[in-house]
Amino acid sequence: MRATPELYLSQLQALLPTGAAWPREPDTVLTNVLLAMADGLARAHNRALDLIEEADPRTTLELLTDWERVCGLPDPCSGPAATIAERRAQVVARLTATGGQSPAYYVVLAAALGFEITITERRARFHGRRTHGTPYGGREMQFIWEVHLPPETVFRRRHGRGYHGEPYASWGAQSLICMLERLKPAHTIIWYV
Repeated sequence: MRATPELYLSQLQALLPTGAAWPREPDTVLTNVLLAMADGLARAHNRALDLIEEADPRTTLELLTDWERVCGLPDPCSGPAATIAERRAQVVARLTATGGQSPAYYVVLAAALGFEITITERRARFHGRRTHGTPYGGREMQFIWEVHLPPETVFRRRHGRGYHGEPYASWGAQSLICMLERLKPAHTIIWYV
């Protein structure tokens, strides 16, 4: 409940001793002194209530930049948010993220960004355990994930239709690629296909 100076004035006057030396009428010097003290107490009370709101990232306003600093926002992958509501949503999303190391977790993260992807985990081929059609690779292959991006996000250069120095392929899902590279398990190498 928000406090008013009048509420604190009545509490301060109730603490006064009784007698003619302690008047409680509104136009006395003592009441004006107590009213000035009550105003400061009411402001401190209301700021404490504001702090309760600021402690929750869903309702913060004054401490939003501190929340963002603690969460590492604005994120270089998603960029700065335009509105206060979007900034709060980014903070809450960062604080409530559960994390994970399975490909399924990253598929869900990509879906939250609006991309439908699939992830194939590569396996190392060991001598004697080869099946027909298994791609060749050594032990390092077991740390590779193939991320299959939506076809509309992959731009491939056609033979003879490009300029010197131009990449052979580029991806229009830079926010997704940035997020995957930042959050992937440290031992994992991602191939985008």
